[in-house]
Amino acid sequence: MGVTLFAQFLEKPIFGIVSDAASKLGVRAFVIGGYVRDCFLGRDNDDIDIVVEGSGIELAQAVASLIEERERHRCNVSVFRNFGTAMLKYHKAEIEFVGARKESYSRDSRKPIVEDGTLEEDQMRRDFTINAMAFSLQKEDYGNLIDPFGGIRDLAAGLIRTPLAPEQTYSDDPLRMLRAIRFATKLSTSEMKFTIVPESIAAMKAMKDRMTILSKERIVEEMNKILITSHPSMGLRLMEETGLMEYILPGLLSLKGIETVDGKGHKEIFSHTLQVVDNVAEGEMKAIAEGTAKDYTPLENSDEYVESPRTEPCVWLRWAALLHDIGKPASKRFDASAGWTFHGHEVIGSKMVPKLFQSLKMPLNEKMKYVQKLVGLHHRPIALVDDEVTDSAVRRLLFDAGNEIDDLMLLCNADITSKNPAKVARIKENFELVKVKLVQVEEKDAVRNFKNPVTGEHIMEVYGLSPCREIGVIKEYVKEAILDGRIGNKFEEADVLMREIAAEMGLSPVE
Repeated sequence: MGVTLFAQFLEKPIFGIVSDAASKLGVRAFVIGGYVRDCFLGRDNDDIDIVVEGSGIELAQAVASLIEERERHRCNVSVFRNFGTAMLKYHKAEIEFVGARKESYSRDSRKPIVEDGTLEEDQMRRDFTINAMAFSLQKEDYGNLIDPFGGIRDLAAGLIRTPLAPEQTYSDDPLRMLRAIRFATKLSTSEMKFTIVPESIAAMKAMKDRMTILSKERIVEEMNKILITSHPSMGLRLMEETGLMEYILPGLLSLKGIETVDGKGHKEIFSHTLQVVDNVAEGEMKAIAEGTAKDYTPLENSDEYVESPRTEPCVWLRWAALLHDIGKPASKRFDASAGWTFHGHEVIGSKMVPKLFQSLKMPLNEKMKYVQKLVGLHHRPIALVDDEVTDSAVRRLLFDAGNEIDDLMLLCNADITSKNPAKVARIKENFELVKVKLVQVEEKDAVRNFKNPVTGEHIMEVYGLSPCREIGVIKEYVKEAILDGRIGNKFEEADVLMREIAAEMGLSPVE
């Protein structure tokens, strides 16, 4: 075990405070895990894990007392006694404290039997060698690296390896199989690709059925973290390669393969889907960097929204990309003249989204509806590329998409894939015309988040009506007239049309 001084990584004041507090308590404390790993990768990380050979709660409270004594301000400690952990915030950092421990597991349970342990025992229970490295906070060897499993070597080589035999590590907690995929995906860059060592891949394939003991919530948490990386396809392919995908989203596996009839084949939908997810990731991060990506937060008890710049990837946009073609297998047909068709796949896919979310115990609220809307509408802008882009078609797209129009256009642009570069360039050029038309129509007609200028209350007031079918008929007629461009989206024009339709229906204004 090589021991090297790395005190330059511990220059933040909090580390000196923890060192002093541990010394007063007579315990040994260490920085461990992701913070240590990211120091060597040159990545910022304000999530700091402290492991102590003793009580993590007691050390956290001692650190808080030192902060209050030295800086004269309150430092709150969040204590989680069931887990034996505590957490406090210091400036921008979140510091979590836990006592060193060793764990053992039952074959049929994820819940471990936890006992107090040493630092080395704590490092043995960690998921991967690159996450098991620790910096000493003791006065006598402050900043020394404790690395019993060669994490620094694996980090330099871009390897994801378990400290113990992978069969033991994955059997103890099968979620670590997904975490291996997540770290390989997250840490990979254009300069260095991280790979999972072959013996670990083999263990994952052999032990994939252990996924059945995991809760859907824990699985989805890892899925979400993979989806918001810069190249999610890497993680998705590893899930498919190891067999883990069949325990998460088996419906995606039905997108694999190419069927051929009379020498005519269709696009390999699984590979296309992964490319679209990557394209969305790239497009969204570019939009975030340019400040053009927006989020819309609904105001409570109101139809109004607050617009704000998007600063982090939207995981639900990534889910929409992942599921955008999920309805294709059910809609696939072969026509002797046209070849393979997938008519209505977006409608079928949209109807599948709630069941998929429910099966994974994901939220069935506005987040699911957002994904469902994008899946259902993702073909509409592409259809406009092939047809004449009329104001009416654009108004209806804006009306149906609402605040999701920008994300929908990002998804649709990402969906333009082909092995023929000239074809892609032609479609993208036409797609830019659709985007320009959207801006022009929105500026002129303001139909995004359309609100009918003629309200039910106005109709009832003018004609002395109680709630009835006629009110809905009049409102629908006015709405269609605005979307068709027969009248403008203005109250005066809508009111005139309302009175014409009401007269045809035999209604007369009250005096």
